[in-house]
Amino acid sequence: MNFSLDPYNLLAGFIFGTIGWGIFSYGRKLELWQPKAIGLALMIYPYLFTNAWLLWGIGVGLLVTLWFYHDE
Repeated sequence: MNFSLDPYNLLAGFIFGTIGWGIFSYGRKLELWQPKAIGLALMIYPYLFTNAWLLWGIGVGLLVTLWFYHDE
């Protein structure tokens, strides 16, 4: 695994990891599998990619996906 100490990568990992933790907790509280899966993906994916464009693109894509699968 490649770890990058680039400030943009660290910022993306912190922001999307924190949002992912909140989404995972929300999904666990309401017992919904879609928010749990998206939250887990948001917490894990920053460890897999080091390209800043990919980090921000995937993070925003997962948040847009959450918009379609949130509980009303």
